Amino acid sequence: MADRITIGILTGGGDCPGLNAVIRAVARRSFDRGDAAIGVREGWRGLVEGKLAELGRQEISGILPRGGTILGTSRTNPYTIEGGVERVLATVGEAGIDALVAVGGEDTLGVAARLHAEHGLPVVGVPKTIDNDLSATDYTFGFDTAVSIATEAIDRLHTTAESHNRVMVVEVMGRHTGWIAVMSGIASGADVILIPEHPITVEAACEEIRRRHARGKDFSIVVVSEGYELTTASGERAAVARPPAATDQFGHARLGGVGELLGREIEERTGFETRVTVLGHVQRGGTPTARDRVLATRFGLKAADLVKEGRFGTMAALHGDAIVAVPLAEAVAGLKTVPAEWYEVARAFFG
Repeated sequence: MADRITIGILTGGGDCPGLNAVIRAVARRSFDRGDAAIGVREGWRGLVEGKLAELGRQEISGILPRGGTILGTSRTNPYTIEGGVERVLATVGEAGIDALVAVGGEDTLGVAARLHAEHGLPVVGVPKTIDNDLSATDYTFGFDTAVSIATEAIDRLHTTAESHNRVMVVEVMGRHTGWIAVMSGIASGADVILIPEHPITVEAACEEIRRRHARGKDFSIVVVSEGYELTTASGERAAVARPPAATDQFGHARLGGVGELLGREIEERTGFETRVTVLGHVQRGGTPTARDRVLATRFGLKAADLVKEGRFGTMAALHGDAIVAVPLAEAVAGLKTVPAEWYEVARAFFG
């Protein structure tokens, strides 16, 4: 690799607090070494369509506390676009990009891993997702902010639930894992938590609420992950997705709506007045927590170091308190789901 290199940076998939901290860290480390940085706009779409932006010290100034991403993002998958992969490789070559830092979750990094394996694309990954579902890293940045937002919202719902003697159902994000639901539910003292990995039945959830009310507690907080399949004692399970039913370029349906169905079931089965709150995209928005700013910064510095060392096909990861390099292929091999011991911590406070 040449002494002076140009590093491309892209942010793909859903937006997430902490993305700008990564961009800043990669760029600052690069500038300090005499290297250049180019921003790729709108994730992989930017390389498919040639949407690039120069990054200098002025462009990255003041972005550390900002949510979202100054580069924009999309759920574009070049492998589903005719000629998409060829255009990605052509843009990299024409722009003089010597290495690419791809910041994203399983989809964005899955494309990066495949491009590296099949075409030798010099790419390093950074794990981003509020869902915390990426393998090979203990935590992803963005997760702590999402949990903090959800916890604060549930705390606020406690007061109105108690005032009106209601059951409050709170639907949180997480796709096919329940990390946000479990962590925010434990932190906020939820009375029942329903997640995809360890689905309890609607009947069991209602029984927990009845037991609680029988002890003189006239309100309850129920936290449900959007990926929880509505499960009944009969064995029926149904995933809930919002219309339109069409999937995105990575084959994902738009989850959401299980909270409304669950709330209706609880009210009909228990007779307790029930209200539903869907937190939705507020979990993604706003300024990142201090923990996410620090973690994202450390990931960005590590990614820049891996580029300089020529260690492509790897990803910066958190193991314990150390930032290490892991194979990209390992990071996207499968979803990191909530283990039974974590769910047991939550269940200890049900009812």
